[in-house]
Amino acid sequence: MDSNLRNLKDFLTLYNKVTELCFNRCVDNLSQRELFDQESTCVDRCVTKFARFNQNMMKSYVDVQTKINAKRMEEMEQQNAKQLEQQQQEERIKAQLKEKEASVAVLTPAASTAKLAM
Repeated sequence: MDSNLRNLKDFLTLYNKVTELCFNRCVDNLSQRELFDQESTCVDRCVTKFARFNQNMMKSYVDVQTKINAKRMEEMEQQNAKQLEQQQQEERIKAQLKEKEASVAVLTPAASTAKLAM
């Protein structure tokens, strides 16, 4: 699903829930089209409360998510460092094996020549 469409859907869902919640809490009398002063005040307070709560919750979420992301990055860096160290160790081992093979190859022809001379 497109992220903009998803954001719109989430916003509308939230808007509808807040509207329903505040309406059910604040509106008692459906006999008039206009809200009474007390109902209007109640709705304003309800929406303001919800908006503040939502803002504080999002701030906390951002803080926690930032810490989680930092921890993940640190773990990835450690893992990359371990992989690099393993690769370097493998390369050192390969180089040592090549050196040993080269030294054995150098010694082998000399030994063969010595046997022929006898």
